[in-house]
Amino acid sequence: MKKFNALMASAALVVTGLGVTQAAAEEFRLGLITPPPHVWTLAAEDFGAALNEASGGEHSVTVFPARQLGNEAEMLQQLQTGALDMAFMTVAEVSNRAPEFGAFYAPYLANDMEHAAAILRSDAATALLDQLPATVGVVGVGYGSAGMRQILTNGGAESAADLAGQKIRITPFEPILDFYNAFGVAPTPMPLPAVFDALANGQVDGIDMDSELIVLLNYYEHADTMIQTNHMMFPMVGLVSGRVWAGLSEEDQAMIRELMAAAVDSTLDVYVERDGPWLAEIEATGIDYQVAGPEFFGDAIATWEAAWADRAGDALAALREAAAAAE
Repeated sequence: MKKFNALMASAALVVTGLGVTQAAAEEFRLGLITPPPHVWTLAAEDFGAALNEASGGEHSVTVFPARQLGNEAEMLQQLQTGALDMAFMTVAEVSNRAPEFGAFYAPYLANDMEHAAAILRSDAATALLDQLPATVGVVGVGYGSAGMRQILTNGGAESAADLAGQKIRITPFEPILDFYNAFGVAPTPMPLPAVFDALANGQVDGIDMDSELIVLLNYYEHADTMIQTNHMMFPMVGLVSGRVWAGLSEEDQAMIRELMAAAVDSTLDVYVERDGPWLAEIEATGIDYQVAGPEFFGDAIATWEAAWADRAGDALAALREAAAAAE
């Protein structure tokens, strides 16, 4: 967070010199699906505070966490119409509208959270944002992330084949749906607020989730096996409504881009620092803790690659180059 605070201070100095106090005051609304204590929500609140300070009190941001404004598909529609100003949103939802973004979910594109952060800060990743105003109707200012994806389930497994037939909760988007279909589970899309009860009452057998939420929301209480796979990164992107953006002065655009980019980027440092300790905390609960690599998934990775090679277009090759350069 020290790096984040330094970026915010630097950005505030830059935009102060642009005369932003001459722009019309705005009360922006920013939506998320994450709960209030989540790293993304805290970053959104920090962004709002920084924007208020940098604008001399002219601009404010009200943060609406925990799906208060709808699920991500609904919030993206609101961004497109201008009914919502801003959002911190999973790249997963964006990939439903812009398939090239599915490349971020290539299994084992990233080795760990530090590697994932380097990929998300690469020129190849940044270049993908350029298409969003025309294809989706939003402006993307930068990337954040949650931790790497893991599998929390019941019954144990020596390979992904042992999970066949299980209902595994996933985030509802095509790249991860195709991945789980490839090794025979029943991927079950489900909004985050419903996951705890679904796992507790047996509606699902397991979940695809990052370490933070497994700890924060105590999901391990209703599972007996944690499989640390690190099989996918889970990026987030800071978005501004294209309609709202078009109505902003150049000075305000520069200020918002700078401050929001710093806020979402700060989450990368948080997960690099905390992902390991969160995993250790899960292991310390005493549930069966397994560590697995690509071999765990057998042919599923190749099956995913075959399905997404064309759909992700040049983005997949570009991100692989960035990943190789970051190793």
